[in-house]
Amino acid sequence: MQSGLVELLNSNRISAELKTIADKIYNNQRISESDALVLFQQGSLPFLGALANFVRERLHGDTTYFNRNFHIEPTNLCVFSCNFCSYSKIYAKREEGWELSIDQMLHMVQKYDGQPVTEVHIVGGVHPKMDLQFFADLLKAIKTHRPGLHIKAFTAVEYDYMFRKAKVSVEEGLKILISHGLDSIPGGGAEIFHPDIRTKICADKVDGDGWLNIHAAAHKLGLHSNATMLYGHIEKFEHRIDHMNRLRTLQDETKGFQTFIPLKFRNRDNDMSNVAESTIAEDMKMYAVARLFLDNFPHLKAYWPMLGRHNAQMTLSFGVNDIDGTIDDTTKIYSMAGSEEQTPTMSTEQLVALIKQVNRKPVERDTLYNVVKDYSDVTVAEEAGFSSN
Repeated sequence: MQSGLVELLNSNRISAELKTIADKIYNNQRISESDALVLFQQGSLPFLGALANFVRERLHGDTTYFNRNFHIEPTNLCVFSCNFCSYSKIYAKREEGWELSIDQMLHMVQKYDGQPVTEVHIVGGVHPKMDLQFFADLLKAIKTHRPGLHIKAFTAVEYDYMFRKAKVSVEEGLKILISHGLDSIPGGGAEIFHPDIRTKICADKVDGDGWLNIHAAAHKLGLHSNATMLYGHIEKFEHRIDHMNRLRTLQDETKGFQTFIPLKFRNRDNDMSNVAESTIAEDMKMYAVARLFLDNFPHLKAYWPMLGRHNAQMTLSFGVNDIDGTIDDTTKIYSMAGSEEQTPTMSTEQLVALIKQVNRKPVERDTLYNVVKDYSDVTVAEEAGFSSN
């Protein structure tokens, strides 16, 4: 890969401006916001792919991570009304949604007894009756039943609401949940930080500064978290770069982020259905620029249920080194928005095969990227004999 990149840099196929940026990346130097804008505006897909893949292989070689996880969505009832959301139902129309009890959610966990899942991912709508104590009790019930299961739970939007309702500070609220079993935080609810866009698509929930402050507090308490960005709607390149720059700045300070996850806007059954979705080429460009700009984020993840399996494979040549996990068919947030995968679940053997088909090395991880099992030496014949999860 390195020789191919050097050949590209020495060719006459790229402008002097792009060559200067590529030289920075090749020499492991940080690129600026203006550099990122040039990459979005001028970088061809082959050029960006070559650079992003170079960085990906410098960091991880061919290793591609996945984990064995499942999702629980406590409710799709929500006090907020985000224009891009196809999932939630406003709380006033409760008959159109669901709300799960602690016993019902614990039963979902119990379904995986005896199976080698390592993580439960809990996110959902913001329900006024599902308060801080309710979720603390839920975490405690899960940990009591299965102490070794990693709980990655609740977005900053959910935290902001439950902490304000409980009249506790962010730090106090997080300490309560940590004491009851919280292990890490997902990256949802970030959308686009810039107020010019955020006020148009999700004006009534926590703003960009509030989101960042919650993750900063979590990092200072020893929790790792992820970060997302909803792209491909009414935002411009400048808004994406502003978003990533705020993340990069916080990561310089706390080093608590593990993974960045660009989330493709889907336009089915929401208030932004008139907005065209991004093309696959635009998606790949987004992943590549993210890998090049977020130099202090260890991992870049493609959420395969949103993109579809084939497109997720393509991202592995545009900087991505993680394609999430086995998940489970209880995941409704993306399927309701028009994701490529209406039944978002894959067995371990399917994920391993997906990764190996594009000559990458499949490695099962836990939530904190400790290696659970390296599948790179498993043959195709052995893959056929895996047991399903």
